[in-house]
Amino acid sequence: MTIRELINEAEERMDEANKDSNVPKVLFYHVSNMQPHELYLKMDEEVDEETLRTFNEDLQRYLNGEPVQYIKGKEYFFNYEFTVNEDVLIPRYETEELVENILYVIDDYFKDYKTIDLCDVGTGSGAIAISLALEEPKLNVCATDISEKALVVAKKNAHDLGAHVTFYQGDMVQPLIDAKKKVDIFVSNPPYIPVHQDIDPRVKDNEPHVALFGGEDGLYFYRKIFETVRPILKDRAILAFEMGFDQRDIMEEALQQYFPDCPHRFLKDINGKNRMLFIYYNIEPK
Repeated sequence: MTIRELINEAEERMDEANKDSNVPKVLFYHVSNMQPHELYLKMDEEVDEETLRTFNEDLQRYLNGEPVQYIKGKEYFFNYEFTVNEDVLIPRYETEELVENILYVIDDYFKDYKTIDLCDVGTGSGAIAISLALEEPKLNVCATDISEKALVVAKKNAHDLGAHVTFYQGDMVQPLIDAKKKVDIFVSNPPYIPVHQDIDPRVKDNEPHVALFGGEDGLYFYRKIFETVRPILKDRAILAFEMGFDQRDIMEEALQQYFPDCPHRFLKDINGKNRMLFIYYNIEPK
């Protein structure tokens, strides 16, 4: 069987199963270690037995509901390749916008700082913390996660990408309080899906629930952070969060309770949805 025949047959299977027909090529790039231009030139070559076996196994895993990112063991985030597995949430492109806006905040409010202390709470794969550490040399970055298995992945990503991030295992803000940390920028993308909300089975059945669900209304972990975060904030600080696109109203209520005197802004993502929250602690927004 040629590569062309194999991929055409696999694409037909995808169509019949109402699955993404781009997946066969993505998986073939992965198992063959080919780039797209190489594949184009070799489409009429025969597939070797080992590649054929691995490709068919991976394709079946996808048809069984496993995310492509876990099958590959990799996902790109902010142009960096991160290792991912079932112990961490798959990084989303929406979160790249959070990283981008934090970099803007650094330019707007901390431009004259020689060093900037930043933490990422609930780091998962480390995508946010590591990307920021690599993008802004002035940052001293630390990150926390309650999951020891997630931190194994995050530490591997930091090592592989050459990022200096200090990791702490523990519940949300607590390990930073214990370590007497103080930060200029607090970042978190906590679980924010309401526990009873229906979500894509591929997400629900594969990705870690501890990284997905945020209580009855999705704000359990935000309230937990709001209640405990002040001891680790410097006199002048910014807090940055990703949030559910439909949570602005209940978030406003929580902010009135926990940060009534602090200005805040909701930022829209590329799709025009409220997906980011920035709180200005003893800072006047520009």
